[in-house]
Amino acid sequence: MEAQGMKKIPVVLALTPNYFVAAATCLLSIFRHAAVQSSFHIICLMAEQLSAEQQADLQRLSKTNAEYTFLNLEGQFSDVFPAGNYPMATMLRLLIPDLLPQYDKIFYLDCDLIVRHDLEKLYLETDLGDNYLAGVKEAPLSFQWAHLREIAAEAAYINAGFLLMNLKALRQDNIVLKFFELAQKGGLEFFDQDILNIVCKGRILFLPPYHNSIRTFFLPQYKAEFLNCYTEKEYQAVLRNGTLHYTGAKPWNTFTVHFKTWWQYYETLPAKIRGYGQVNPKMQLLYRFYANPVGETMINVAQSIFRKLKSGSL
Repeated sequence: MEAQGMKKIPVVLALTPNYFVAAATCLLSIFRHAAVQSSFHIICLMAEQLSAEQQADLQRLSKTNAEYTFLNLEGQFSDVFPAGNYPMATMLRLLIPDLLPQYDKIFYLDCDLIVRHDLEKLYLETDLGDNYLAGVKEAPLSFQWAHLREIAAEAAYINAGFLLMNLKALRQDNIVLKFFELAQKGGLEFFDQDILNIVCKGRILFLPPYHNSIRTFFLPQYKAEFLNCYTEKEYQAVLRNGTLHYTGAKPWNTFTVHFKTWWQYYETLPAKIRGYGQVNPKMQLLYRFYANPVGETMINVAQSIFRKLKSGSL
């Protein structure tokens, strides 16, 4: 049971002004796939302050089923994490247990997601037990195995972009301190994601892959790697309606898997939010060509030929 009898489903996003439009698109997808009665508490961890106008624009995305909290954390934890090429916004997820003492369980989502399932249903039906996290295992590619062996995570390495976090257990075992200790050592390839996998090893509940379908899950050349971890039935579920996680290339900047899907959500955002820019206008033109059935056929054929040439099967 949540502290204080709270009924709203807590969803945490960490963002900066540069990711404002992506965050809005992600939130829109959450609301679109929520049941009518679903109610959310959207908590925005800001590595850089959003303007009051931007905060108001986000709140207008949901008419009645969400309340918002904006936590400005700019510059507050620069001494905790070593300097490097790690975005502060993503590292803030390591602090969530202490930042949100009023909650026992929360969702953490990256902003580059299009959610295609009802989060409330997953939240209410998932018993975390004594696990620290619930997440989706990646299906490692050959070049990733060396790193996974190095951090002893060969059997089960989760992607940290979609998490259900057991804040109560994390606080009880003082896990944030262990996150900090490992962070100070540095030398990790995927900084905060590696930390979560290393520290929480053995206390992670694995979710079906359609809850966090990363880019490689959709690429036919990596199907064999997917089936090393999952079943054909799960593969079909991913293709049918997996929540899209745009790891790597971002659809607002370049052409990538499920490019059209992201733009379909973006195009239904309020004009005020779209007016902030932050998308490549050339990609917007490409989407409008792709939205036409003839254009979609031409692009899909070209893409298929390119993949076959790249794999040497043509």
